[in-house]
Amino acid sequence: MTPFIAEIIGTFLLMILGCGVVANVSLQKTYGNGSGWIVITTGWAIAVYTGVVVAGPYSGAHINPAVSIGLAVAGKFPWNEVPAYILAQFIGAMLAAFCVWLVNKDHFSATSDGDTKRAVFCTAPAIPNTLINLFSEFLGTFVLVFSVLFFTDAMLTTDNTIIGLGSLGALPVSLIVWGIGLSLGGTTGYAINPARDLGPRIVHALLPLQNKSGNNWGYSWIPVVGPIAGAILAAWAAILLQ
Repeated sequence: MTPFIAEIIGTFLLMILGCGVVANVSLQKTYGNGSGWIVITTGWAIAVYTGVVVAGPYSGAHINPAVSIGLAVAGKFPWNEVPAYILAQFIGAMLAAFCVWLVNKDHFSATSDGDTKRAVFCTAPAIPNTLINLFSEFLGTFVLVFSVLFFTDAMLTTDNTIIGLGSLGALPVSLIVWGIGLSLGGTTGYAINPARDLGPRIVHALLPLQNKSGNNWGYSWIPVVGPIAGAILAAWAAILLQ
């Protein structure tokens, strides 16, 4: 389990459960069809928890290019390792998107609306507005990365010995992602992760889906640029305040 493999697996687990919950809620004839936004945000939060639990001890569980870049800007991660992490994250995300399609193949066939099918793979704005949509992705990722940079380890107060929390150490970031989804996610679907959006969007473009809608490439740069900009500003802000 190298850091590269851990990032592939961690991102795969994030995306198989994250895109999976969108498929369960959105596609026709699933048991979860129509169960709503709370189910989707909860599913994504648990997806983050699962990916971080597995990848955390080996790679730090970035599972998000914006997080890797933000940590590098903050001086907490070496820049020369960023490209490999991002590559691993895209591999994991794309493999997961393919598996979600395979598992739900019959339900994709039972769903006629092309935009609903695309939503399983990638995000789209509820109301298209380039600047506001960009700011939404920027702000959500700022909250995520800024919060992560202020995480502290539990320690004994007498001698400051760090106490490992084991798998519970992954809980804070999943709660933050849950909160972002509940509070800020309704405008754009809160990609807050370039690999999460662009990787599956590419897979959607390649898959043989019936009645497939366009890939909305004109919007696709927003879930990439917005999160990266938000992560960079979050890192600068954390440096100034710490």
